[in-house]
Formats: sequence, structure tokens, C-alpha cells
Amino acid sequence: MRYLVIASVLAMTGSMAPAQTGDDTTRPASRSSTDSEVSRSAVSLVSVTAPRNSLRPALRPAVTSTPEVLVPAATQSGFEDWIKGFRARALRQGISADVFDLAFAGVQYDADVIRRDRNQSEFTKTIWDYLDSAASDARVNNGKAALRKHDALLDRIEAQYGVDKDVIVAIWGLESAYGTFRGSNPVIGSLATLAYDARRSDFFEEQLIEALKILQSGDVRLANFKGSWAGAMGHTQFIPTSYQSLAVDFDGDGKRDIWSDDPADALASTANYLAKNGWIKGMPWGVEVRIPQGFDYTLANRDILRMPSEWTQIGIVDLDGKAVPDHGSASVLLPAGAKGAAFLIFKNFDVIETYNTADAYVIGVGHLSDRITGAGPIRSDWPREDRALTFDERIEMQRLLSAKGFDTQKIDGKIGPLTINAVRAFQTSIGDIPDGYASLNILKKLR
Repeated sequence: MRYLVIASVLAMTGSMAPAQTGDDTTRPASRSSTDSEVSRSAVSLVSVTAPRNSLRPALRPAVTSTPEVLVPAATQSGFEDWIKGFRARALRQGISADVFDLAFAGVQYDADVIRRDRNQSEFTKTIWDYLDSAASDARVNNGKAALRKHDALLDRIEAQYGVDKDVIVAIWGLESAYGTFRGSNPVIGSLATLAYDARRSDFFEEQLIEALKILQSGDVRLANFKGSWAGAMGHTQFIPTSYQSLAVDFDGDGKRDIWSDDPADALASTANYLAKNGWIKGMPWGVEVRIPQGFDYTLANRDILRMPSEWTQIGIVDLDGKAVPDHGSASVLLPAGAKGAAFLIFKNFDVIETYNTADAYVIGVGHLSDRITGAGPIRSDWPREDRALTFDERIEMQRLLSAKGFDTQKIDGKIGPLTINAVRAFQTSIGDIPDGYASLNILKKLR
């Protein structure tokens, strides 16, 4: 499932046709030639949509310029001209004139939204630092409290959708700190600003159309229609297209209300989201394991799947030296290379990945869910002496790898499976352990 997020959302929604955009001449010009390519982070439910207090890793847009260069020189008058053109397109797609005019009354271009969108590319954090926050003692304790408080509700949701309730709570904890930070930005204003901006206009215009349809349906009042700076909504931060396809009315009041203080609809919608993407109840997301001496690190590849009993035959066991049960086929994941923790990961890892494609996020959700149900911290060491590569350094690494014949296929600053495979090939060529870890040390060797 390591493909463009737009493909995963298409599979989930079945209705992601690009919105009509019409004449875009009033939009601020895009400043990067690579902006026309929709990045993995552009469409993920939770990658472009993190509220300020969310612990989601902020995935990067496919750009190479600095944030200062990318800030558009937009004007309110240009924005208002764009709204006039968009109004006609929205009405053609079934939005009533009254709903549109009410929704856009007083809407202003929000330069802060664009600044935050651009500045995602400067976000750098190591996986261990991220996990220290994602599964902090406070977050674990608050998760246990949330599980106790809503136990009866979560039991009903688990029974109906077949999704383990601790995982639902963990997503809730990472997305909005268990409902305490649901976002305060007007959804229409944020999405309109991003749709007006040229960089990802088609995607955000589609989200804006769906947001207007949500408002028109009566599921939410305009005064309550708020979310993150990029238009993600509610306790678990749904984008409008995912809401339209996967949100549910669990409490039976006739509305799919993911915004209210009562989290029932939001938590059930999250369970429905995971269920529709293939969640297997009772299967772990992953198990921390011990890698044996002399391990062939080329086997640490998401495409190499074996039963845990087969991995046991070559010495991969849990941290107590026991064989991992045969929950299903699994692959070996080394998120920080040979010097960090290792995991056998299962199908449910891929399912959480449809919510956010960053390995750190998936491990964060899985590990937090384990901690909430009584498991201890990750026991293996991390290479804490390392620092995260900057965005510019990741771009440089991809360019150097490709120039040396280890094609990353994209120069986008995201260390995904293609770049990991290129790093592994380079490591093999110089006699290093081929663990695929894109470290500063590897960048220095490439130079």
C-alpha cells in the first residue's frame, strides 16, 4: 500500500474525480515547477490537515524552494474575483445559491494558512523524538482515561465495525488529544484559501465543494463548521471527501456530527474508515523483535512477506526470545536502520497507513494503542546521536543517489520506499550494512 495517497483515497471513496477549475487566472502563480505533481502528503486524510496541536508527522509537499520564495503575493481583491468564478462552478455541482452565499459571507484570504502549508517542508523530527511525544506518559494516561470513560460506547463500536477500540482511541489521541484540540479555523475559509492558491488547487477545490455539500446537508451548522488550518475536521480530523464517503451517524440523531463534544459519530466514523480499508480484528499492527547477528538486511523490505514462524527460522524472535505467533504474513521494518528498533509488521500496519502514510505516524498509533492496553515502552535503543536530515538535505541525498545511478525516481524530499531502496543499493555498493537508513552519515558518503 506504499503508493500515492491519492490512490488510497480513491480506493476508499470511489469518487475523487477532480473538480472543475475553470479560469484560474486570478490565482497567485505557483512558484515551483514541481508543484504540478500531487505529492503523497497532498491527499492523505491526515498529512496536510494536522491541527497545530496534533502529533501527526507533517509530510512535505513536493517542492524544492524555500518557504519564503513560495509565499504567494495574493490580494483580497484577487481572491474575491476567484470566488466569483468558483461560485458558478459550485452551483453547477449542486450547491444552492443561498448556501454558497451564506458560507462565503465575510470569507477572507488567509495568508497564515498558506504560510503553514509552505512551512511543512521545514518540519524535521527523528522517529524517536516523535514517538517520545506520541506515546508520552501523559498521552498514555489520558488514553487510558478516555478508554474507561467511553468504554460502553467503544465496545458497541468495536462490536459493529470489528476494529479494536484501543486503536480508535490511539488515533483520537494523536489527532486531537482526545478531542481537546479539534481545530478552530473556519473550514470554508481555509479550504477556499488553499483552493485559490495555485499549488494544489484541484485537490482543495474538490474538498471545498464537498465541504459545501456537507453544510448543505444540515449535518453541521456554519458556526460549528471549524477544523484545522487545512480543513480537516472533528475529533479524528476527516477531510471532506473522506467524511462524505465514510462518516456515519452512530448515535442515530440523523446527523453525522463529528464536531460536537459527544465523540460517538467521530469515533464510529474512524472505525468505519479502518474497517473499509481491511482492518483485521485482533491482529497486531506490529511486534518489536530482535534481529540476529549476520542478518541479511536486504530482507528488511516491505515487499518481502513471510509468516512469523518462517522469520523465526532465521533467528527473528520477540524481545523475550520467543517466536512471534503466526498472526499473518509480515515484513521486517527498520525505521532507524540497523541501530534502531526492529518490528515485524502485519496487514493492520498497512490499514493504519491509509490514514497517514508516514511510518512514524503508524508506529505512533500502534505503539500508543499498545501502551493504552498495558504494554511497556519500546525496549530497543535508538541512534539518538543522529539528527534528522533537513528538507534540503533530503533533496540533496536524492539527487546524489540518482546521479550515482541509484535512481530514487522522484526528487521530492520524502524518504519513502523508493529512496530507501536506493540508499540500500548504495550501501551495498560501498560495503555498508544495507539497512536503507537515510542518515546524515550516508549523505556525507554520497558527497
